[in-house]
Amino acid sequence: MAQTTATTTSDFSGFLRPEISQAYFSETRKRSTVQQLAREIPLGINGQAIPVSTVKAAAGWVSEGGQKPTTESGLALKTVQPQKIAAISVVSAEVVRANPGNFMQILRDDIAEAMAVAFDNAVLHGTGSPFGENLAATTKSVALGTAAGTAGGVYADVVAGLQALVDDSKKLTGFALDRAAEPILLSGVDGNGRPLFVETPLAETTTAVTPGRLIGRPAMLGDNVKSGNVVGWGGDWSQIVWGAVGGISYKVSTEAPVTIGGTLVSLFENNLVAILAEAEYGCLINDVEAFVKYTSGSGTLSAKTSK
Repeated sequence: MAQTTATTTSDFSGFLRPEISQAYFSETRKRSTVQQLAREIPLGINGQAIPVSTVKAAAGWVSEGGQKPTTESGLALKTVQPQKIAAISVVSAEVVRANPGNFMQILRDDIAEAMAVAFDNAVLHGTGSPFGENLAATTKSVALGTAAGTAGGVYADVVAGLQALVDDSKKLTGFALDRAAEPILLSGVDGNGRPLFVETPLAETTTAVTPGRLIGRPAMLGDNVKSGNVVGWGGDWSQIVWGAVGGISYKVSTEAPVTIGGTLVSLFENNLVAILAEAEYGCLINDVEAFVKYTSGSGTLSAKTSK
């Protein structure tokens, strides 16, 4: 009697349809606190030149028949260059076969979070940053909680950050805050006794980053903003632009070796599936001094700046 042999395939690419990949960027935007506040710009593979005003024009009043005043405008170009970000997700082949739909959802969330964390850490703290400038370089710092027991409390600390900015002719357009700052903010009230931080959820798509208002400005409360004792940032977010080149590209393999825990592991020998996801982001911070960092902990000064 003839023997029938069942055949299996190691090609899992059918689980990664091209139309799914765009959702990764959507997930990343929901999870990235910085991308919620900064300005998004179109970005091509060769980058984007951004004009920056260095000298502003000035106008003057002119009497009838009088000479019109001459003014100068100065512009400089700064370039946003795309930088590659990547993540490899490894899972057993049995998991993929058992529930490919759920696996794809988990994979999408994991990669979205990994890319959002890497992006925010690079922009805020300079962690592995390919972008050059990062907000940690600002000389402006305010310690939350140092005004406790005094007039205004935490409210006074938040306003001290505003004061540090306006003293340097900068604007305060919004806040990026870690959830570690939430207990501090929720225990504070403004000058009229109202809650200091007020949540303003807009849609389900923003649940990963909680939007709210703080001293009348947009405030995004999210994860992975904190580093050391820095729990948040306030400043002029129009000074940051970012963009993404196209969508995510990916590769699926069940045979290539992958480094796991510092050891090179054969996917084929261990019945594993690896999905490599890559994307390109660009980010430009025009002025780090347009931001103030908020820290937790005690101190004798509620605000300090240095030039």
